[in-house]
Order: sequence, then C-alpha cells, then structure tokens
Amino acid sequence: MLLSVNELKFDWDQWNIQKNEEKHGISQLEAESTFFDRKLKIFDDIKHTTGKEQRWICYGGSGYHNILMIAFTKRNNKIRIISARRASRKERKIYEEK
Repeated sequence: MLLSVNELKFDWDQWNIQKNEEKHGISQLEAESTFFDRKLKIFDDIKHTTGKEQRWICYGGSGYHNILMIAFTKRNNKIRIISARRASRKERKIYEEK
C-alpha cells in the first residue's frame, strides 16, 4: 500500500482516540504524525482483514520521538486509525531494518 502525503486525511472514532490515550499514552496528533515518517513500513494485516474491510499495520517514527505500531484501515479515502501504541522490541527491529 502506497500513501501519498497529499492524500493523508484522517477519520477517527472518538472511542479509539480515548482508548489510545488512556491505554497506550498515544495522542491523536502523535499517531497521525507517524504517517509522515519517510521510513514508514506498511504491511497487510492478514489476521484482522475481513471480506468487508482491508486492514494494515505500520511501524514508523512519530513526531514525538517514539516508534509506533499502528493498525488502520481506509474508509472514504481517509485513514482510520484503529489502534496506536509504542512498538515492541521485535517491531522496532523490523522498522529499523533496511
């Protein structure tokens, strides 16, 4: 999946904003900033993709100096973030690979 900076529009569910802040300490702005990382790595989320909705996960550096793991989908040409948290050691290693 390729993302163009020009198409980066976000759509949020209020519950997901609150959940990510309370459970993971990741704000809406921090999660969104990750999509501007030039080294962003995006993968199909086969485990959570359904016949109705394609999902992806990405690893990227946020504008807040954290490496995040984000689960997201696209709806109506907007990125809909489902979950955002700090990347695990294994996920950071994947992000740092060339």
